[in-house]
Amino acid sequence: MRLLVTGGMGFIGSNFIRYILENHKDWEVINLDKLGYGSNPANLKDIEGNERYTFVKGDITDYELVSELVKKVDGVVHFAAESHVDRSISSPEHFLRSNVIGTYTLLEAVRRENPEIRFVHISTDEVYGDILKGSFTENDRLMPSSPYSATKAASDTLVLGWARTYDLNASITRCTNNYGPYQFPEKLIPKTIIRANMGLKIPIYGTGQNVRDWLYVEDHVRAIEAVLLRGESREIYNISAGEEKRNIEVVKTILKLMGKDDSLIEFVEDRPGHDLRYSLDSWKITRDLKWRPKYSFEEGIKKTVEWYLENEWWWKPLVNEKVLHPTPWKLGW
Repeated sequence: MRLLVTGGMGFIGSNFIRYILENHKDWEVINLDKLGYGSNPANLKDIEGNERYTFVKGDITDYELVSELVKKVDGVVHFAAESHVDRSISSPEHFLRSNVIGTYTLLEAVRRENPEIRFVHISTDEVYGDILKGSFTENDRLMPSSPYSATKAASDTLVLGWARTYDLNASITRCTNNYGPYQFPEKLIPKTIIRANMGLKIPIYGTGQNVRDWLYVEDHVRAIEAVLLRGESREIYNISAGEEKRNIEVVKTILKLMGKDDSLIEFVEDRPGHDLRYSLDSWKITRDLKWRPKYSFEEGIKKTVEWYLENEWWWKPLVNEKVLHPTPWKLGW
């Protein structure tokens, strides 16, 4: 199989590409990435010489480029997206272009040039909004709370609409919060590890009571693999680990693993529209595709802390004022 992976220099995309090349020795991957702020060529430095891997620098909104690439592949796994909520609050127009127009461009290229191929669209639990009790299923309504999640919800509906109207073989995955190696330092877990390692205060929005379900990135890429190979067209698959933690719990766990004191914690002004709790019911993918998470939060967070402490070469070039600002949504990106 030959895959086109969009956004493969990002956190989840790079982990997916590495996993695919390691576990499918006869597969080839074309990685299309514009090398924006969330992309990092260092994420895949170790596979640069792999003859089954090709990198193409380009934007998913470039129809001519995308249409040529989809002619050459058997499947598309679409990660490419602007994904940082804080940035979406200060610069929503970039999210509209990448997440909505970019997805539309890909779908049109597939429809016109290679309509038989497999298409897997990577989405997020944030399209559902927050939920105080229970868990969202794939049939629940969408109620996004930020420009980021609104544009992802829009792209989801494009995929479903194109799949039905043009009979495309497309599926959608919606995952909970990922963590693990190569995650951009703006995100909570790497930001906490890096700041603690530097002896800096750890900013936590509000009172730290916001709840997220934490999914180790390797478990997520295995779920995407299952959807790619065995998922049904026009179906949505929730992906969660059943590891719900308050933000304050996550930070305290990291500090304990690093031998740091809780006095490093600093509560800061909450961001606008901050969802209180996300929770997904992933019974469907477990029942239909026989996927389940391999790593507990305790195992995954230990591996993650160790990786960041052992790989300063990777994250140090990425650390700047915007990455480490206590309330980044206030910055004008």
